[in-house]
Amino acid sequence: MLPKTKKPDALQGTLDLLVLKTLSREPRHGYSVAARIQQITDDALRVEEGSLYPALHRMEQAGWITAEWRVTENNRRARIYRLTRAGQKRLGEEEAKWDRLAEAVGKVLRMA
Repeated sequence: MLPKTKKPDALQGTLDLLVLKTLSREPRHGYSVAARIQQITDDALRVEEGSLYPALHRMEQAGWITAEWRVTENNRRARIYRLTRAGQKRLGEEEAKWDRLAEAVGKVLRMA
C-alpha cells in the first residue's frame, strides 16, 4: 500500500492555464474569455461564471493580470483583462507543468 501523503491535484491550475493562455493572445472581458475557450474546444470545455470570475479576481490579486473598465464593441461597460509580465511568467510555468502531466498520462496509457 502506498504511504498516505498529501497528493497534489494534477489538474489544479488548469483553469488558470486556459485563462492565461487565452489572455496571452489579446485582452478580453470575462464573457469573451469563456466564449473563446468554448469555441476553441468545440464546446468540450465550458467555463462557468461561478468558476471564471473568482479565478480572474484571484489572478488579478496575484498580479498575473490587470483589469480596467472599458466600453465594449457592443457599447457596454466591461472589465477588460490583460496579461502582465508576471502572468506571462506564470503561463510559462503552467504550460511546462501541463506538458509534464500530459507526458506522464501518455506513458501510463501506452504502458498500462
